[in-house]
Order: sequence, then C-alpha cells, then structure tokens
Amino acid sequence: MFREIPTVLMAEEIIDKMFRRAKKVEVSLSRNRLLMHKNLSIAKIFTARDVAVSTLQKYIRAFPYINKMHPFYSSLLDLLLDKNQYKKSLGVLKWATGRIESFADKYARKVKGCGSIDDTVRLRKEFYGRGASILKQIAPHLRFLAQAREVMRKLPDINPSLPTVVIAGYPNVGKSELVRKLSTARPEIASYPFTTKGIFVGYFENKDGKIQFVDTPGLLDRPLEKRNSIEKQAILALKYLANLIVFMFDPSETCGYPIDVQKRLLSELQEQFSTKIIVVDNKKDLMERDSKYLKISAKTGEGIDSLIKMILKNL
Repeated sequence: MFREIPTVLMAEEIIDKMFRRAKKVEVSLSRNRLLMHKNLSIAKIFTARDVAVSTLQKYIRAFPYINKMHPFYSSLLDLLLDKNQYKKSLGVLKWATGRIESFADKYARKVKGCGSIDDTVRLRKEFYGRGASILKQIAPHLRFLAQAREVMRKLPDINPSLPTVVIAGYPNVGKSELVRKLSTARPEIASYPFTTKGIFVGYFENKDGKIQFVDTPGLLDRPLEKRNSIEKQAILALKYLANLIVFMFDPSETCGYPIDVQKRLLSELQEQFSTKIIVVDNKKDLMERDSKYLKISAKTGEGIDSLIKMILKNL
C-alpha cells in the first residue's frame, strides 16, 4: 500500500515542470496572427494547468486517507505523524487543484476576448504567475507529505485483512524458527520502525484460504515496564492486527530466561490482550516438562501439525 506512493516533488520542481511543458507547446500556423496567438496562449495555459493539477491529484490519490485505513496502520501513524497536519495537507492540495483549474478557465476566457497579441502574452504570463504563487503557497504541505511518504514507506508491508497469528515469547525461544515451520513459503523480513529488527512475516495457505504469521522481535518479548511510551503504543497497535497469539515457552531455559520470568510475560500479555492466546512448550527435542501445553519442536517439526490444527480451529 505505502510502497506505491510516488516521490513528492517540491513546489519549485512542479513550477519548472509546468513551464518546460508549456514552452514546448505549438499550434498550427494561421494567416490570422491574433487568432494563432490566442490559440497558442490558451494551449500553453491549459498545458501548464494540466501539469500542476495532474501532479497534485496523483498525490491526493496515492496517499491513503487515515479514516479509511485499517486501525493497525492508523494507530501506528499516530505515533509517527501529526495526523491532523496530514489531513490538512491533503486538503490543501485539493484546494490548490481547484484554484489552478479555476484560474486556467478564467484566463483562457480572457485570452479569447483579447484585441492584441501583446495582451494574449500578458494574460498567459499572468496565469503562470498565479499558478506559481499557489504552488509556492502550498510548499510547506508538499514538504510535509514528502516526509510523511518516507515515514509510511517504513511501515511493515503486511496485509491486515488476512487472519493473522502473532508469535510471542522471550528472545531465542524459537519464534522465527516456528514461523518458518508454519509457513508454506519462505517468510520475509518486513520493516517496523519501533524495533531495531525487522518483523518476520510468513504465510500458511491451504484450500480454505491464507493465514499470516508475524514474529515481532523487540516487541512482545520482554515486560511492559521496560518499555518507553512509544514502544507500548506500538505493542498495543498489534491488538488490531492479531486474531490469535501463539505464546512460546522454552522449558529448557536455553533461551537465557527462567521459566518464572517467561510466565510473568505471558501473564502480562493475557492482561493486555483480549485476543485468544495459544500457549506451547517449544524445544521438545531438548526437554519436555509436565505441563498442560502442547509440546512442539520448531527445530525438528514435531507437534507442528497439531499446532496448525489448533490455530485453524481458533481462527
């Protein structure tokens, strides 16, 4: 979605583009020199208008409207952008396109009524000045949207409309390994601006449809009290994405975290999320404890089929 937003030109770049295109415009020669100059000026006015308007409309269409975004993305943008400024900037671009179109029609009518060649040239240049003035007026909004584009392109490229399973647990318990085992194709790394590592996204597909698996290193892997406010909000954004959470224990404690510490993280997530949580004991190949949880090995694949059945049932 965000990867398709085009590069935002600055006001001076759009003005230069307008003038370059208008300069290349030609019309058929005519014995009536005044009529020929009228047609030339009108054609140049409309060409300059089309360049400016089509450029701005391209941005208006490409930037997604926050009210129509999935809440997951909307809540993330709340952390990264001034959403009121974002809405205002898109509104200002709409205003600018209307003004430029209105001025073009107005000056084209004036040129048609001209009695001299000099007047056609003067009115054409006057339109250029008006159009350039409007673009300079919206320059701060173009700059803001250019910055917004860079921010939005760093958001994770995942599909929030798919049933999504978020994998949680302390570092090194085997989360990424599990995503690999659950996925029917090779998982991908997607950017996520709230963690130093990219999130790990995989997909499971069968005759009934497609499921998305997401491992969020740096987020659901340590207590909330150790988080800053932005990290906490980024974690809360996941509640809009997760249809189901799989929490992984490492009973062998080879991950470097005692079971009691791992249990406290699970308790926190159960308090924080109303989403259904499936709990599994991983690393069955190393150790198997006496617990009520499904025993799996993300390394060897043991128990993975049973876990997939549980996931499908809970989705």
